[in-house]
Amino acid sequence: MQRETFPVGPLQCNCSILYDEAAHDATVVDPGADLARITAFLTAHTLKLRQIVVTHGHLDHIAGAKLLSEQTGAPVLYHQADLAQLAWMEQQAAWMGVPTPKVAPPDESAEEGTKIVVGTQTGTVLHTPGHTEGSISLLFPESNLLLAGDTLFRSGIGRTDLPGGDTATILRSIREKLFPLPENTEVIPGHGRATTIGHEIERNPFFNE
Repeated sequence: MQRETFPVGPLQCNCSILYDEAAHDATVVDPGADLARITAFLTAHTLKLRQIVVTHGHLDHIAGAKLLSEQTGAPVLYHQADLAQLAWMEQQAAWMGVPTPKVAPPDESAEEGTKIVVGTQTGTVLHTPGHTEGSISLLFPESNLLLAGDTLFRSGIGRTDLPGGDTATILRSIREKLFPLPENTEVIPGHGRATTIGHEIERNPFFNE
């Protein structure tokens, strides 16, 4: 499995394209904006989009999912607990100074244990609430790869002061779901630089007071 990650939109959300060129198979994670760049990459590599996965329902991660689905026919997956985030999408757009995006309920809820297949590899959804009630992370153990959304950042955690956020819950999600992973697991956060589980166990200030 190969990965292409690049920042999109005004908040520089990390959008990832996970793909297998031999199988011509791709999954897009968090298409918050820049759909032209995403579709150009799929076309250039002759990839068929199998699914679109959204790690949580904030505008900067979900804004392009419905339109990308309409363009490609690929289903949108996110956790049903984040349907509540859609109710204040207009307010989110006003804060960011962008048009309100077209959003919709998921075609499939990305529950704990849901399998995400990319070519010959199978990833697993980890429900990691705290940033939002339906926040998820995606684990691909064969690639030592974790897409953590806005749950875990390099030396930080996701904010918990927005609707659906809870500090105790996000800390528990990280301790119980993410920190038990192999320390060499590469972590791609929702924004900013990559890190590893080992680095965060040792140096994340939220866990090393």
